[in-house]
Amino acid sequence: MKNIFIAGCACVVAAGFVPTKLLAQDQSASADTRYGLFNWLDHRSGYGQGVFPEPFLVDDSDLEENEARLDWLHTRNSDGHTDIIHPEIETGFGLLTVELEAPYERDVNNGVVTEGMDNIDLGARYPFQQYVSPGGLLDSTFGAGVEVGIPTGSAVSKNAELVPKVFNDLKISNFTLQSILGYSTLFGPGDEGNLRTFEYGFVFGYTIPHKQLPLPGVEQLIPVFELDGATELNKADAGHDSLLGNAGFRLNLKAIGRVQPRLGFGFVFPVDAGANQEVHCGFITSLVFEY
Repeated sequence: MKNIFIAGCACVVAAGFVPTKLLAQDQSASADTRYGLFNWLDHRSGYGQGVFPEPFLVDDSDLEENEARLDWLHTRNSDGHTDIIHPEIETGFGLLTVELEAPYERDVNNGVVTEGMDNIDLGARYPFQQYVSPGGLLDSTFGAGVEVGIPTGSAVSKNAELVPKVFNDLKISNFTLQSILGYSTLFGPGDEGNLRTFEYGFVFGYTIPHKQLPLPGVEQLIPVFELDGATELNKADAGHDSLLGNAGFRLNLKAIGRVQPRLGFGFVFPVDAGANQEVHCGFITSLVFEY
């Protein structure tokens, strides 16, 4: 993914040499933009500059300085339906993003209602390596994060959770791909105590700016496609996989003063048999305020 030829030098490479002066200039320009531990970061990167759309199902991995959002996820199956109201706040300290989530869940199965506050989630993430090609066509950021779920003791929240993660945010022209991998461990009572799960997610986006599609009041339209999966690694259902898909879009609206609203809507569907056991269809709406 990182091996890319310099388009502007293709002609001289084909001739079998790269001029020493040109190579020195490229190396000097690259060195001037490097910073951070081991010079692994690059000032030219679009990470944290609003390049990557906020995911719907998959965990966010971009740098967020000040952001508040409210999501509503509604899913249905043959036995009933589930609604999750998901408020979240994210704040940046330099390149470190910290987040706080406090979702509320309501399940209706065969007429029986179970509801309550889900885990209070505290998270943090930080980039550690970046590569930006000459001209900026390819822009890649690797990072790591962690999430801690604090149980509330409600009917839907009995177990604490720890999830270390790694992520990559990749931009190629107007196309973006956000990838995240995590290892979840549950702590506490019941059948889910010590349950371990491999979590993975991919977010594909394509940014259409206002000048290409001049919708009133819209700075960017971003079609989004997500894959959000989990594979159980132990217990009786070891190897059981559940993969959800989401096809939707983000509308990044024009700023109102210092606040930029971002609206989103997605259609949620099962991709494999494991997900189909719990979700037959659904939708998600999302309202984000960047301030």
